[in-house]
Amino acid sequence: MPTPPPVLVDIKFNPEGVARALEKAFPDRGSINLANPADRGRDLSEAEYALLWKPDADLFVRAPNLKVIFSGGAGVDHIIGMNGLPEIPIVRFVDRSLTTRMSEWVVMQCLMHLRAQYSHDIHQRRRQWAKLIAPEAAEVTVGVMGLGILGLDAVAKLKVIGFSVIGWSRTRKEIDGVETFDAGALDGFLASTDILVGLLPLTPETTGFYDSGLFKKLRRNGALGRPVFINAGRGRSQVEADIVSAIRDGILGGASLDVFVAEPLGSDNPLWELENVFLTPHDAAVSEENALFRHVETQIARFERGEPLQFLVDRAVGY
Repeated sequence: MPTPPPVLVDIKFNPEGVARALEKAFPDRGSINLANPADRGRDLSEAEYALLWKPDADLFVRAPNLKVIFSGGAGVDHIIGMNGLPEIPIVRFVDRSLTTRMSEWVVMQCLMHLRAQYSHDIHQRRRQWAKLIAPEAAEVTVGVMGLGILGLDAVAKLKVIGFSVIGWSRTRKEIDGVETFDAGALDGFLASTDILVGLLPLTPETTGFYDSGLFKKLRRNGALGRPVFINAGRGRSQVEADIVSAIRDGILGGASLDVFVAEPLGSDNPLWELENVFLTPHDAAVSEENALFRHVETQIARFERGEPLQFLVDRAVGY
């Protein structure tokens, strides 16, 4: 039997880790790694499957015979809207490890704001013995926006910790023991929320979604005193100038951000120096390369057996 065509890989993160993982991945068909100088000049017309994260703009011209596109991460906004995007299935990366990492980050950030960790850090550096009285988790309502796989797992783990948790999604979802809201009930959701967790995909509707108008609708008489904004979804969903002004004006009491409009975050960005703001470099839930390649292998096998692909993107809604 002829060797199946190789998997095309164009991933713009951790090139060393990707190269190591590819040594063992796709043993029956091999790969074309565009991060490898030896592969950059190869003919891509033989590729039928492409694994992409922020691919080159001319990729679809060079690879005209693709059958399925796989995203290198949970999001697909780096692919949707590209010029020449073919009308073929697009598959999101869904993996237990990625989901777990995201929930760990969300829980950590909620707990740091609950227990005033920023103030403790200042006291430690000043060698001050200053006790703080924090509310109990049950006194604080965490509102999770985005109830896909990542959001549902975060909701479950926040409940285990003891937080009061509510959820919001474009269309209402039923979750046992959790009050949920849809697009028409956004204001009610925000008015009940002390800590807002953003896990929304990037779509035209969510671009610039987290702005000053939204922050002003969050609960202001809760156990934390002032609301907190946490975002690990997409950077372009937030208006960073509005976050800065909301923190400075006391509309928000703090924030935790893992995603930004421009990455890496510029050294002159005012977010760096704001009080009670935690910044992480888009590593809340980094795709682990071996798990990513196993996911692609599994989906290719399903496709070639004539079985439905899993985790398909609905282009009409953008995720």
